[in-house]
Amino acid sequence: MFDLDNWQEIIATIKKNKLRTFLTSLGVGWGIFMLVIMLGAGNGLKNGVMSDFKGSATNSFFMWAQTTTKAYKGMKPGRNYYFNNADVIALSQMKELSIVSPQIQLGGYRGGNNAIRGLKTGNFEVGGVYPNITEIQETKVVQGRFLNENDIREKRKVCVIGSRVKEMLFRVDENALGEYILIKGVYFKVIGVTTPMGNGGDARQQAQRIQVPFTTFQNAFNFGDVVGWFAIASAPNLPASIAEQKVLALVKERHKIAPDDMQAVGHWNMEKQFNKVNGLFIGINVLVWFVGIGTLIAGVIGISNIMLIIVKERTKEIGVKRAIGATPVTVIGQIMLESIFLTLMAGYVGLVFGVGLLEAINKMVGADVEMFKNPTVDLSAALIALSVLVVAGAMAGLIPARRAVSVNPVEALRAE
Repeated sequence: MFDLDNWQEIIATIKKNKLRTFLTSLGVGWGIFMLVIMLGAGNGLKNGVMSDFKGSATNSFFMWAQTTTKAYKGMKPGRNYYFNNADVIALSQMKELSIVSPQIQLGGYRGGNNAIRGLKTGNFEVGGVYPNITEIQETKVVQGRFLNENDIREKRKVCVIGSRVKEMLFRVDENALGEYILIKGVYFKVIGVTTPMGNGGDARQQAQRIQVPFTTFQNAFNFGDVVGWFAIASAPNLPASIAEQKVLALVKERHKIAPDDMQAVGHWNMEKQFNKVNGLFIGINVLVWFVGIGTLIAGVIGISNIMLIIVKERTKEIGVKRAIGATPVTVIGQIMLESIFLTLMAGYVGLVFGVGLLEAINKMVGADVEMFKNPTVDLSAALIALSVLVVAGAMAGLIPARRAVSVNPVEALRAE
């Protein structure tokens, strides 16, 4: 490898056949280029999709009341029911759960209500929450503070507003803290301003949300002890799907719902959705590597064929080397070294062009496309690709090298 004569011969051979070398190397370069582009595009898509999960506990699930569909214990189907404060206490005592956060909202899920401040009015989501909701849906407070247990216990008429709410009800340079917002005839003092952690529809929804203490909401808007829905997180090391089934069983028992009534209690499992999306991208990644390595192998086969031609052209030269004492290992090493050198050089050029194109795409896209973010390739993936190239280059040179040493020196000297 460190023999200067060998390297001089390799460089001389490349210079002598520039077009052939270029066309041969093009297959390998294109293969690594496509592998890098596909990996980067897959990562960009994954980053965009996974950003929707940012700030959310992946071991969480949500549950809300619906209409019963089966008769049970003398009760007819089609019965409406509501969760209540007693359900909060019962669920909080379950060892399978780490967080139980009841919620309620004016107008129901994603319903809107007018909020007024002076002459400005906006339609926003107004919900009652517990402070522990931030452990399930992470919230970034940019001004003031979030709700706390004292707000819940004392039923304070305070609120935390999203960044979009502040933008619509306040001037750009105006401090919202300490100001009051009128909602359905009730004034709430602004104690904090939040901004979303993730992207997509949920983030936009959070930006235009007004959150008040849960107990205050029930009292101020005459909801009694009604609970709209629950945000729940399972205990550590316990799958959310298992905790979810236990919660559903308890709720059905408490509200006299048939155990086999699958429509009476609505529920959505974050963990299941996260695992589905993660599994999808694992499959995409496997497919990308399969196609990319297949393309690389096609290029490497081309290099192997050219090395066979080179060996045939240099048969007499090899015969001279063998005649003056060159060992088979020396001859094999030279042929394989040339093959590995061509493969690595072509792969390196393809890698550089691929990374350069991904960087250009990243700058052009920026933050404008929510579903495609930071299309980069991990260093580990690049190192794996280069390792594959080294192995492939060695394999490409192995067959021509073995053919070279199988030639009888006397016959090689007679070759034309």
